[in-house]
Amino acid sequence: MMRAAGTTQTHPADAVWREAVPGYRRWEKTTTLGSGGEVWGWATAEVLRWGVKTRSGFSVTPATTVATGIRPVILAHPFGLSIREPVEVVDVVETPNRVGFAYRTLPGHPVSGEEAFIVHRRGDEVLLTIRSLTRAADSPRWRLAYPGLLLAQKVARLRYLRALRIRATHRKPPPPAV
Repeated sequence: MMRAAGTTQTHPADAVWREAVPGYRRWEKTTTLGSGGEVWGWATAEVLRWGVKTRSGFSVTPATTVATGIRPVILAHPFGLSIREPVEVVDVVETPNRVGFAYRTLPGHPVSGEEAFIVHRRGDEVLLTIRSLTRAADSPRWRLAYPGLLLAQKVARLRYLRALRIRATHRKPPPPAV
């Protein structure tokens, strides 16, 4: 069973994620965003403003910076529909080499679990790691849709991995000072 608010099972502060939770599908993937201080500064600001989600086609209300304990509603927009995904941020990490957060799903979310979005450095290289724990939600309506939701989750994860990478590698340098 998932833990209460204020605890995390995806451990965004940890470089290595060792925990497995019985009954949940565990997934983790890392992608390179680019290198250097400019990419780091941009990517860390974006991840804390829900940029991985919003640049992947979701909307987040209220559109605030992540903070432990906030309970925004994420809206997915498949096929012109709006699907509510209530969540709670359970952990935020901000260190010189690691910035990110984890949220858990709340009742009414199509799945049950936790996700973490972490920007971190390896030397000059800037990376994004996504961690996820997922199982069917308790709601009979969402439980029936779970196989389709797993497919939608795979598509969303591909978008997550591209969301900051594309913008980080195609950012234009600031105009020269006059």
